[in-house]
Amino acid sequence: MSASTTYLHLLAKTPFFTALSRDQLQWVINHSREWSVAPGTEIAGSTRAAGSFWVLLDGGWQVEHKGRSVKAGHADPAKWYGGRDMQALGIGDTRLLATAKSYVMQIHQVDLDEMLRRGFAFGPHLDAGMKFYRSLRKQ
Repeated sequence: MSASTTYLHLLAKTPFFTALSRDQLQWVINHSREWSVAPGTEIAGSTRAAGSFWVLLDGGWQVEHKGRSVKAGHADPAKWYGGRDMQALGIGDTRLLATAKSYVMQIHQVDLDEMLRRGFAFGPHLDAGMKFYRSLRKQ
């Protein structure tokens, strides 16, 4: 993974962030890190997932769990990965791998908590993702 630059006008078009104001988008940029990721690169895994929350900005990734892979794009329920809430589900071992040249955003849990405290409109995206991750628990 290599560091990449986050552009406000592009972030505003990314499904996870479309409901945010310009000031909120800038706050996200100031409190996150964007990475460029080559296909096949492991982005994160369950052993270190609680401290960071990942959002797919562009490209594709897959969540691997119990020998199964689920591919996702930036508009799918699995467009985010990690964080305290996902880990609390007790899914077990998971890995997140890039399936294409991708751009991902890393947000530390403490910064995500602050965004939510400030009322950033992530609710529908978080809810859809949690439903997806709960379904992994049943498999």
